[in-house]
Amino acid sequence: MNPPIVLVFAGNDPTGGAGLQADAGALMSMGCHPAPVVTAVTVQDTFGLKTFMAIDTALVVAQARAILEDMPVAAFKVGMVGSLSNLGAIAEVIADYPNIPAVVDPVLSTGRGDELSEEPLEPGFRSLLCPLATLITPNSREARRLVPEADTLEACAQGLMSFGSRYVLISGTHEPTDAVVNLLYGNRKLLERFSCRRLPGEYHGSGCTLASACAAVFAQGLEPVNAIVQAQDYTFKTLEKAWRLGVGQEIPDRLFWAREEGDGFG
Repeated sequence: MNPPIVLVFAGNDPTGGAGLQADAGALMSMGCHPAPVVTAVTVQDTFGLKTFMAIDTALVVAQARAILEDMPVAAFKVGMVGSLSNLGAIAEVIADYPNIPAVVDPVLSTGRGDELSEEPLEPGFRSLLCPLATLITPNSREARRLVPEADTLEACAQGLMSFGSRYVLISGTHEPTDAVVNLLYGNRKLLERFSCRRLPGEYHGSGCTLASACAAVFAQGLEPVNAIVQAQDYTFKTLEKAWRLGVGQEIPDRLFWAREEGDGFG
């Protein structure tokens, strides 16, 4: 059988740590075939973003339509969109395929705080992509930006569900807690509270990895809650085995399982 195909909208990251490279690595590691649609070209290193250029919206749409007319896409994953125009066009493409699950990672800025669009994207996420999202995966900072009137993370999740997202997974890596606590909401209530030990490093591409892992298991037809459990377990292991390839943040090892002792030839 052919692997499930996941169409990914995201930016190019020359470090290979985040963006399309992170998405492709996670998807392939979890048994899927990535179909990458470039939304932006970035200049960045493991410290942070230096500059970026959004790809022309017509070219973003043309990339996606070419794949959708040729290949049986099993899931969408949305990361960096690059511009508000691109966000709207991506929403139009996804809306044409209502039976394909969509995982939306609402990337608004880098971990260092560099903005990833020249215009505010929050209104577009709220009105255009949330209604199409099977799952939206903001970290706690992004959740608060998307629902600024909320006074708790639960209120943020309720707001995102009111915009139309079926499930909301808020990651707690930026919260001042001893353990990392991720919160999964659906059906207008808290479904699961996941806790794992806080690792000592800082990681470039952890959010991309988590969202793509979720898209991979959705593409394979797993029930959502069980799928999200598996995706989080995979993501934690990529961070636990992360590489220090530059002098800034560490980069997750998305093929950690292929390098474990005892594997390989001989």
